[in-house]
Amino acid sequence: MQVTLMKGKIHRAHVTEADLHYEGSISIDRNLIEAAGFLINERVDIYNIDTGARFSTYVIEAPAGSGTIGLNGAAARLAMAGDKVIIVAYASFDADEARKFHPRVVLVDDKNRHIAKAAASPAKALADA
Repeated sequence: MQVTLMKGKIHRAHVTEADLHYEGSISIDRNLIEAAGFLINERVDIYNIDTGARFSTYVIEAPAGSGTIGLNGAAARLAMAGDKVIIVAYASFDADEARKFHPRVVLVDDKNRHIAKAAASPAKALADA
């Protein structure tokens, strides 16, 4: 049996730009991509905290240290600069792998700088900080 678990997420990032006329995707600061364990071109789900919109796209790299979270193409209709989003990647595991797996949860500040990494619970990481 295969189960799908959250592989990694960036929690409460601020959208920095939205470009309707770009081909499509989400541009993410390279440092955040690495911290969350995302791959370039990997499918991610985006959850807009401010509007409730939920949608999928794929990851492209923005410069390391830029703080960029940019929605491109059709996704730019679903969030605007300043909106807070959760960006999540999922993976399939067999039952034994799933029991041992720990996702990467990346917490960011209001400039999308990586402030903490938690095993799975952003609330616990903030309480422990």
